[in-house]
Amino acid sequence: MKLHQLRYLAAIADCDLNITTASKKLHTSQPGVSRQIQLLESELGFELFVRQGRALVGLTPAGEHVVKRAHRILHEIHTISRLSDELNGKAGGTLSIGTTHTQARYVLPDVIRAFRKRHPSVKLHLHQGTSEQIADMMRANQIDLAIATGSEALFPDVTFLPSYRWHRTLVVPVGHPLATGGLVKLRQLAEFPIITYTFSFSGPSSLNDIFTSEGLEANVVLTARDADVIKTYVRLDLGVGIVARMAIDPVDDEDLVAVSAEHLFPVHTTWIGFRRGSLLRGYMFDFVELFAPHLSRDRVERASEAADPQALEKIFADFELPLR
Repeated sequence: MKLHQLRYLAAIADCDLNITTASKKLHTSQPGVSRQIQLLESELGFELFVRQGRALVGLTPAGEHVVKRAHRILHEIHTISRLSDELNGKAGGTLSIGTTHTQARYVLPDVIRAFRKRHPSVKLHLHQGTSEQIADMMRANQIDLAIATGSEALFPDVTFLPSYRWHRTLVVPVGHPLATGGLVKLRQLAEFPIITYTFSFSGPSSLNDIFTSEGLEANVVLTARDADVIKTYVRLDLGVGIVARMAIDPVDDEDLVAVSAEHLFPVHTTWIGFRRGSLLRGYMFDFVELFAPHLSRDRVERASEAADPQALEKIFADFELPLR
């Protein structure tokens, strides 16, 4: 069994079983990848993939186990390489971050500016995506840090560091009936078409559940994962927008009115996280603390050593997360 065979196997799994895509990602030929997988299966004595003709259509049960362990092995190799850089005092390096549009657009610019001043030799890679896409990137060792809100179930091998809380806000054009300054009731909101995040329909306290609990139905006419897209359609008077409060820019959005909705919807918690067992270099600790000042290196290291979620909660029990 060769290391590059495991790398090829993991790449195929990460590319939805598309050998052509995996080959391009690996900068090698498709026949070469196929041949190495065949040799690996021959050595193991069982098939890793379910095939229809020459196409791969799934992983066998045994293949799923091998892929999971291949990812772990490749992650450990990456960690060893990072340890070498840290112990040898290598000043440069890379930092890859997976996050959502809202974080990248409204939260991270100041953090990244400060980080670049402190670590000008570090190459920073920012990858935007959905929570599902960020989880895939983390699983494939493509990112060092993930920043997301909720969706913890998608990240089974990640240490979560709670960073801050935020509320949803209604956004409407100037002169809209809801822009009167009073507290909006859920029944009032149900009378208007709604434009909101796609994730508002999944997980705990989804919009559907909140409206249904009051015997109401949310008239959602458009969903998007980008707050700027939501505000664009609010400007077209297609509905009432529901976005993160941090996504309202007092200058760029002066033609819109933000209406408090914190009494209507539960608070959300955004976290930053890394794979368990990862070795964070010094500049990675710095980025985490710039993103969330209460996440000191000592607290992050203690969190990484927490044996279970209860132990992790105790580390943050004496601290109230800031509200954005």
